[in-house]
Amino acid sequence: MNKLHTLMFTVGLLAGASAHAQLKIEIAGVGSNQIPIAVAAFADESMAPAQVSAIIKADLERSGVFKVIDAGAMSENDPVSYSQWKARGADALVVGSVQKLADGRFEVRYKLHDTVKTAQLSAMNQAAQPKYTRLSAHKIADDIYEKLTGTRGAFATRVAYVSENRGARDYRLEIADADGEAVQVAVRSNEPIISPSWSPDGSKVAYVSFEQRKPVIYVQNLVTGGRKVVVNEKGSNSAPSWSPDGTKLTVALSKDGHTQVYSVNADGGNVRRLSNSNGIDTEPQYSADGQTIYFTSDRSGGPQIYKMSSSGGNATRVTFNGSYNISPRVSSDGKTLAWVSQRDGGYSLYAMNLASGQELRLADGATEPSFSPNGKYIMYATKTGGRTSLAVVSVDGRVKQRLTTQAGNIREPNWGPFQK
Repeated sequence: MNKLHTLMFTVGLLAGASAHAQLKIEIAGVGSNQIPIAVAAFADESMAPAQVSAIIKADLERSGVFKVIDAGAMSENDPVSYSQWKARGADALVVGSVQKLADGRFEVRYKLHDTVKTAQLSAMNQAAQPKYTRLSAHKIADDIYEKLTGTRGAFATRVAYVSENRGARDYRLEIADADGEAVQVAVRSNEPIISPSWSPDGSKVAYVSFEQRKPVIYVQNLVTGGRKVVVNEKGSNSAPSWSPDGTKLTVALSKDGHTQVYSVNADGGNVRRLSNSNGIDTEPQYSADGQTIYFTSDRSGGPQIYKMSSSGGNATRVTFNGSYNISPRVSSDGKTLAWVSQRDGGYSLYAMNLASGQELRLADGATEPSFSPNGKYIMYATKTGGRTSLAVVSVDGRVKQRLTTQAGNIREPNWGPFQK
């Protein structure tokens, strides 16, 4: 089949227009001990292409950490009565304004006040092109989250996932903001696409395409729209995962018989075997420090999670409960392992404290997990009503969200890194 008919990809993705339906987010749970925060409508925000305060509110509510209180309309320069806001039950107050500059950009200003300490906690001024107004709002929400929780916010990040309509043979690798907005198509194909994986700098996504009638690993540049074949060895080429420094990928290859774990330079050179078993070793994932690789292996009779040095060698078994454990993912702080376990007749998402070995069942009907870059949430695929959609759960299991779309199935999520 002609490659031009098989695969189409956008050039200059970041500047491209949205080409697909937006994701809809439904919140199904909230955290304990929510922080009550008043968010005012920003002065003159109606002139901007996006309502900044509404985006901030939605981000904070979606996190499950905050109880948002409507504060009417205020500018960051208006006097603040801390006692008044404290009496209204708010521990913090967000105020701001929007101004259109002579060069066409919009300047967004904001201040965060602590009504308990009766002091200003933070302030930010951002000038951005109109299309990045939403990003300015997400960055403010990130700042609020970090100042009030001590953990970096992940609202200004992006997610990659696969949207598929098998009947129409339409497969798309799509990129969206973490709130499901600004969906753009990075790759479109008549053949299946699986296993997207973000590069650490957020400029590229590695993925597997079947356009050559076998699984081949590609890397898509999201800035230029260019792409290249990275691994096309004999047999199956699958499960790419980037090293934390972006110089290498771990992959699963069957070039020497059984599928095993290999490393390869980001440009496709220096293919080197890391695992050595008589079974199938697959789904490799680097730890955050790059020193360890977690992977799935059936060397003990059924699929279990193992770990080994990133340079290869002997492997140590990690999971022992249940006879079927796959899809390991490690949080950015290296403290938590997430994976999918088949128990009680279904697939469930589990998380393990790697220091204590304690397990927590987070969600049922789950596959393909991916951590948020701050390690506080896990996105996964789930099937309900005959359709596959995405969902998010906090690592303590309290906060749950579902991301759905009107058309097709969405699956294979991969949460991108923090924006620079």
